[in-house]
Amino acid sequence: MSDVLSIALAQIDPTVGDVPGNLRRILDARGRAGRVDLVVFPELAIAGYPPEDLVLKDAFLDVVAEAIGTLATATADGGPAMLVGAPWRVGSRRYNAALLLDGGRITATVLKHHLPNYGVFDEVRVFAAGPLPDPVDFRGVRVGIMICEDMWYADVAAGLRQNGAEILVVPNGSPFETDKRHARMSHATARAAETGLPLVYVNQVGGQDELVFDGASFVIDASGRLTQQLPAWRETVEVTALRREAGGLLPIPGTLARPVEGVESVYQAMVWGLRDYVVKNRFKGVLIGLSGGIDSALSAAVAADALGPDKVWCVMMPSPYTSAESLEDAAAVARLNGIRLDSINIGPAMQAFGEMLAPQFAGTSPDITEENLQARSRGITLMALSNKFGYMVLSTGNKSEMSVGYATLYGDMCGGYSVLKDVYKSTVFAASRWRNRHKPEGGLGPAGPVMPERVITKPPSAELKPNQTDQDTLPPYDQLDAILECLIEREMGPAQIVAAGHDAAVVRKVFRMLDRAEYKRRQAPPGVKITSKAFGRDRRYPIVNGFTDTQ
Repeated sequence: MSDVLSIALAQIDPTVGDVPGNLRRILDARGRAGRVDLVVFPELAIAGYPPEDLVLKDAFLDVVAEAIGTLATATADGGPAMLVGAPWRVGSRRYNAALLLDGGRITATVLKHHLPNYGVFDEVRVFAAGPLPDPVDFRGVRVGIMICEDMWYADVAAGLRQNGAEILVVPNGSPFETDKRHARMSHATARAAETGLPLVYVNQVGGQDELVFDGASFVIDASGRLTQQLPAWRETVEVTALRREAGGLLPIPGTLARPVEGVESVYQAMVWGLRDYVVKNRFKGVLIGLSGGIDSALSAAVAADALGPDKVWCVMMPSPYTSAESLEDAAAVARLNGIRLDSINIGPAMQAFGEMLAPQFAGTSPDITEENLQARSRGITLMALSNKFGYMVLSTGNKSEMSVGYATLYGDMCGGYSVLKDVYKSTVFAASRWRNRHKPEGGLGPAGPVMPERVITKPPSAELKPNQTDQDTLPPYDQLDAILECLIEREMGPAQIVAAGHDAAVVRKVFRMLDRAEYKRRQAPPGVKITSKAFGRDRRYPIVNGFTDTQ
């Protein structure tokens, strides 16, 4: 090599299964990289991550192999080499591989050694584990390649160093969750410190079903010092350079993008998750039942930022119990976001259902059944508009409600996607306040406030009966969310939670509600993963469950 090795970090947004589209994206990124030695792409970039059971289809792997051949041929032009992730067959086995393409051919194949099999990951189902990898010779440099999870263990990096690696390169498909950035950096700096080698970390960006990827690729030197930081939540290609000195390869300092953390990162995750779900599935836009409450207001703001106000259609569906405040607040939310708002009175539907069911309901008193008929009348209305005009219904329930079953099946749970599914109510309040003060980078919605202050400060209510508030049924949200976090994210038992200072009766009530609502959550739409334990992919509990840890 010359005295300097130049590497482009291609932080791209592939689409699972769209091999031709991903191939074009990879070639475009290579072109934007300019005159560099190597362009590094994320894990399984040609297939999209995670491809799940697509990997089991030989026809899919045939298309992937053909695309890799095309990419390899492209490197015969004397330009940059490429490190491209792909599901790859070796004999009768399927592997998660990184392929080095240079000089018109595949010059090296590295197979992922550690296959994650926890949380949202189940790679053991579809991939075989590769052996501990050896370094790859590339233009006079010994390159140690660790595919995503391989960086989280010391053995892969140690073996690469022992066999002469001079740099560690890590292609990733690392999903976002709160505080994940610090976990990645902790493992990266540990590997650098153990080996005395610089490390280049390339992560993908964008949404795939319930997962969302924040990018935030980086470079660190052998001491673990950050020398280059790519922006979070942006598709980009940036070049880093490493100079050979007596002590090895030394990264030349580059741009350090501002880290995106806290509630801002949660908001961006919701925006990217929704945007890619709608765009990649080719929906015309989204349809939202706008109630005048904070959940639907925040959902509408996220949708406007993700898709643009012209692709967001809101419908106010008042009943006899809808307050004048709610009507005013819904209209203000629509006006502030610049989105369409129609009003459809569900009173006639309520009356029709009442008359239709009167013979069967004779002799009974009104109860939650009639409340749920209101929610289901709204669900039917939204789904009718969705069927007729091709907009996807966006569900607006939050994680606090979904945890305890404070939602109506086939009513407010109707929808194709939910941006708040993994967002506790306390975070809904924080995100709403944040969005009223800040426009997110890349957001397509308006600058300035997106909801009246009253939407944030008024007591939450489903407005399904007179003078109803959420706290008639639920503990205050700050207490509820703290208990739920202990039960869900921390997997604590009720006795431990009580010992931590929570009221025993409230803990027992929340535990029972969480347990009994599992059947509802199984029927909920997908939504953006935000926390370390999202319902569905992360947390999988049986519906029929005789365990009652309520001592």
